[in-house]
Amino acid sequence: MDNNQQIKFSIVTQERVVYQDEVDQVTVTTQAGEITILPRHTALVSILKAVEMRIKKGDNEVLLAVAGGVLEVRPSRRVVILAERAEKAEEIDIERAEKARQRAEELFNQKEQISNIEYANLQAVLEKELARVKVGRKYRNLKMR
Repeated sequence: MDNNQQIKFSIVTQERVVYQDEVDQVTVTTQAGEITILPRHTALVSILKAVEMRIKKGDNEVLLAVAGGVLEVRPSRRVVILAERAEKAEEIDIERAEKARQRAEELFNQKEQISNIEYANLQAVLEKELARVKVGRKYRNLKMR
């Protein structure tokens, strides 16, 4: 696809620019559901869920785990994501993410002993860690093929 038909995409956190390039499409899950953004997509601002994100450029696909944030699609073929946390699949330590998920799940199951706010926070942590584990495992499986 020529550069005039690509999306200028960037995803940033408070700490760093996680990914920045001209790409063919971006698939992400918002609170309204999964969407795929192509060049000339209508302008949009949406809140992201903690899930897997897929970026396609030519025959290559990049997987990322995104833990919440805001998506902005601009009319100028520009897509910007300000994420709470984002990691490329190859950066994820699956064992560490799995342990964090298990810890959160154990605390989550003790809901009688925690406040509603703590419960909501644990639910958010659990979603983030599940996304990290899923993306990390998917990347590992693709790499082994």
